[in-house]
Parts: sequence; C-alpha cells; structure tokens
Amino acid sequence: MATRSAQPALPPRMEAAFSGLLAKLSASNHQAHKLIGQTSLPRWCRRPLFFFLGYIAKAEGRVSEQDIGFAENLIKALKLSKRQRHKAINSFQKGKASETLPPLIGLTLRLSHRIWPTPALKMAICLCHAAQLKGRPSKPRRYRCEDTIDQIGMPVTISEDIFDSYASRVWGDISGAPSAPVNLEQACALLGVTRRDPIATIKRAYRKKVSECHPDKLLQQQLSAAEHALAKERLLRYQQAWELIRRHYK
Repeated sequence: MATRSAQPALPPRMEAAFSGLLAKLSASNHQAHKLIGQTSLPRWCRRPLFFFLGYIAKAEGRVSEQDIGFAENLIKALKLSKRQRHKAINSFQKGKASETLPPLIGLTLRLSHRIWPTPALKMAICLCHAAQLKGRPSKPRRYRCEDTIDQIGMPVTISEDIFDSYASRVWGDISGAPSAPVNLEQACALLGVTRRDPIATIKRAYRKKVSECHPDKLLQQQLSAAEHALAKERLLRYQQAWELIRRHYK
C-alpha cells in the first residue's frame, strides 16, 4: 500500500480517546487483551469482535494457533461465562467461514462511534493486534483488518497509527546496517518512536540511540573493524532520521 504523506485529523473527541488508548496499549506492552482486561468492552461489541477476529484469522487460508490463542486471551480478559464463551467461539467460527463482511455486522458501532468512539477504537486496536500476531502483517491479513475497521465506521488511517506503534516497539530492532529513512514513518521507526510522540520524547530517543554508537563510547569497547563500521553507519542513519523528523516538525 502507498505510504501516506498526510492524513486528515480525527475529530477532537476521537483524537483524545485514541491517544489515551495508545498510551494504555504501550503501558500494557502492546498486549491488546491486557488493555481490554483493564478497560473492558461493552457487551454489544462481543459478537462483531469475535466475528472479525475469525475473518482476519482466515485471511491466508489457515487459522493459526496464535489466532486461537489471542481469541482465548480476549475471552479471559472479558471474563466471559461458559454460555458467553460459547457465543464468542460461535461468532469466531462464523467469521472464519465468511468470505465477505455481512453489512449488519458492526452496525451499532458504526452508528455510535461519533458520539462514543472508545468502544470502536478498542475494537480497532484488537483487530490490528490480530493482524500482526506473527509480526509485520501480510497483505491479506492487513487488508482484511482494514476492511473490518472500515466496517465499524472508523477511518482506515487509524490502523496505520496502530501499526506504527507496533512497528516501533514490538516488531523488533533493525539488525545490521539500517537503510536511510525516506519518510517520517521510517525515521520514527528507526528511533523507536511514533509520529504521535511529543518532539521532546523523540529527541530523547534520538540522543539515546546516538550515545549507543558514538565513537567516544565505542573506543572503550573491544570491537572489530567491521563492528566499528557498522556502528558508524548506524550513527549516520540516526542522524538522518532526526534531521528528517526535525524538518517535519518545523
């Protein structure tokens, strides 16, 4: 998918709720079921949630153990009774068997999200989490995730912010010499931040990265010539990332 250079601003109520939920997600180590366990989810969200999870799980033709495990974790986080658990599993199975999204699934969320955006935003976080259970999501899983987010009336661009958060803090450090960042998203990922972080936070992350591979610090370590060259390359990339971010914030 094409990288966005800009995106429309969210309504103030939705923006405030979204920023707060992303902060809580980060505090939960990007475990969406923990976020749900701490903040709960209205009962009327359960059926579409588990249907959508099944729909995403079958994106590549086979439901994995990770998909089932995440659904189980959400069932536990929601503290569902035996009867409610059975309904959740049934919804998951129906989503898994569906090749398209029925128009009435998620209707309540579509009608209520402008007044009360929090349930739909929590749902979007869970769906994005499901899409990236194996790391950076494949195209089929990502496309199905975006379809479900659109189905509940949320801007699809929300998924990009959620994935940005996972990219910088969950999907792993860049190994070897990183490539030069060419856009804001790549620059933020290189520094381990997101574009939603305050500039002061980004600057601290940049300084920490630079200090890790600064020549003066490396002199105290017994590194090979190849390791010194790699550290020098990383330092250059961090500087390029910071310069790109700094120009954006100007």
